[in-house]
Amino acid sequence: MDPATRRRRTALFLFFLMPGLSISSWVTRTPDIRDQLDASTAQMGIVLFGLSVGSMLGVLGSGALVARFGTRPVMGWGTALVVSSMVVIGCGALWSSAPVVMAGLFLFGAGMGGGEVAVNIDGAEVERITARTVLPTLHGFFSLGTVVGASLGILCTAVGFPVHWHLAAVAVVTTAMFAHALRAVPRGVGRTRGSRHGAAEGKPRHSAVWKDRRLLLIGGIVLTMALAEGAANDWLPLLMVDGHDMDPALGSAVYAGFAAAMAIGRFGGGFFIDRYGRAPVVRASAVSAALGLAVVIFADNAFLAGTAVLLWGLGASLGFPLALSAAGDSGPDAAARVSLVAMIGYVAFLVGPPGLGFLGDHYGLRAAMTVVLAFVAVAVLLAPAVGTRRATPPAASAPDSRPAPADGPRRPSQ
Repeated sequence: MDPATRRRRTALFLFFLMPGLSISSWVTRTPDIRDQLDASTAQMGIVLFGLSVGSMLGVLGSGALVARFGTRPVMGWGTALVVSSMVVIGCGALWSSAPVVMAGLFLFGAGMGGGEVAVNIDGAEVERITARTVLPTLHGFFSLGTVVGASLGILCTAVGFPVHWHLAAVAVVTTAMFAHALRAVPRGVGRTRGSRHGAAEGKPRHSAVWKDRRLLLIGGIVLTMALAEGAANDWLPLLMVDGHDMDPALGSAVYAGFAAAMAIGRFGGGFFIDRYGRAPVVRASAVSAALGLAVVIFADNAFLAGTAVLLWGLGASLGFPLALSAAGDSGPDAAARVSLVAMIGYVAFLVGPPGLGFLGDHYGLRAAMTVVLAFVAVAVLLAPAVGTRRATPPAASAPDSRPAPADGPRRPSQ
């Protein structure tokens, strides 16, 4: 790997780390914010709707923005919105204002939804350049960020540190990371409009991806696994507090365990993908997530439920990055394909938080999670759509490094 690509990959690690750190900082403080807002479960679902709408608008606009400007500016603006959202959410908590918290979540969703699609497109490009499994590791840094953020959130919750100062500190740290990372990202990646290839190629190919049946099935996998991950990100601390009578600090600790399991699954997933292929790994992941969810929903023992969250996290860890990787190499115009699949996945973020909130208000959060369990079970059936991993022959990365065969000279490649 050349130095520029290595720096670019490191920058993408940071671009995945920052939203993970930010979202877990918010999630671990949801019991405190809920109390400061004096909101019911259904009202918290409405507040979370700001995150859903922002995410969906970000995803819907990201494909066109990347096609017009490339991944770098979209990643930049998206991350800037994520950083500023922490300040807005903190102000909403300080002022006990649900609309301000909802506005901050909208900014976060718009920044993360738009920026994450661009980062995944850039990550898929690095995966093609290096001919290595990269996206699960990149997503592992998102999970690592959630572990770090959740751990700090647990500490802040335990000592009663004010929410607004906590989120302001997160904004300062992520601003420094952002300023360092953006410089290593090249310009023009993913850009199709306004280039020499222009609209003549961009629009027809982008339209054609909607007709690809396999790509839509891959999108279905993203939808189910994003719901499994998003349900935990939005509701897990409250699920443990309200559904299993844990105190807020312990509920945040369970979420930290979920985030740690996600990180372990993503950092270690490359070995299993290279050994067994994408489809078996997606199937096993969906089974693991389903088992974990079932125990959390139906077991009355709080310790058993907290332990089962680890299965839930391991199972949810690889579905999203593996499906995006499969979309990126499923045909031409990888940027449009990754954007489409990510957009389908973000439907889960649009309907998930408020839908689970309203169900939780009427039937309890544990009962509401049966919807997530049903969706995850569908992923087991859809797993073959991701196919196998991209073939990477050992000698493919350096075709000119071997001596010429004895029976004659090799023809030079280009």
